[in-house]
Amino acid sequence: MTPTNDTTDPIPPDHGARLVLVTGPSGAGRSTAINVLEDLGYEAIDNLPLSLLPRLLDGTPLPKPMALGLDARNRDFSAFALIETIDALGSIPGLKAEVLYLDAAPEVLQRRYSETRRRHPIAPAETPEQGIARENDLLTGIRARADILIDTSEMTPHDLRADLERWFADKGGVGLAVSVQSFSYKRGLPRGVDMVFDVRFLRNPYWVPELRALNGTDDTVAAYVAGDSRFDDIIGRMSDLSLALLPAYAAEGKTHLAIAFGCTGGQHRSVAVTEHVARSLAAAGWQVSTRHREMERRAALAPVLRTE
Repeated sequence: MTPTNDTTDPIPPDHGARLVLVTGPSGAGRSTAINVLEDLGYEAIDNLPLSLLPRLLDGTPLPKPMALGLDARNRDFSAFALIETIDALGSIPGLKAEVLYLDAAPEVLQRRYSETRRRHPIAPAETPEQGIARENDLLTGIRARADILIDTSEMTPHDLRADLERWFADKGGVGLAVSVQSFSYKRGLPRGVDMVFDVRFLRNPYWVPELRALNGTDDTVAAYVAGDSRFDDIIGRMSDLSLALLPAYAAEGKTHLAIAFGCTGGQHRSVAVTEHVARSLAAAGWQVSTRHREMERRAALAPVLRTE
């Protein structure tokens, strides 16, 4: 179904009380996220002063999901006040409030400011580097309270839209959404994941010449990885652990869970295991999406490499 911005077309009642607070450092993609959520049917308000939030929520229940952009540039913004607001929202009956935090590595934020030649809003008279450091310090406590943390360092706006659609698109109100991801340890742990598993113990297709250029979504590579004598026992235990924990997370009211599998290059073993575990969780009835960080990065770089 095509998303609509028509505020007269309400979302079903079980989604009417969803409130997403969108924040994060300047340049990490907050405005893009607000626009995507609006396209997904959320009533979106950007740069809302915190002092107006209680007045906005006072009165009749929300007729549709709402996304509020909270910016450190607001005149009454403070990390302490926002944390207090998050706590207060959690005590309102019937309101499901979540904090979406868009983050990016400091060097990426510096590059983005350099490319746009913008001044940093926190330090307009200083260097962007100083403003980024100051804002990150200001937001540390809020980042720790995030329900969903998305690192946009290597994302295009299209990638961010796809990720947000996985988390927030209406899927009929089916509780806990699970994201299963692959990554390379050489490029560091992904941000915002809840559970991480290391699968570098499995035999590596990289050392098989005819498999090296393929990836873990290929049936031949997947069969090679699954042929490791340890695969069924250990990967089965990882799947079973995940299946045992998901109901507990759901019972605690968690709406999103990210599970990551890492290997050396993020191309073969972690991808194959991610696909395998995702199928197991989906077969058990969970709402599952997959993401392969290094494959996405290579796909994004491919057009650049072809033109050089």
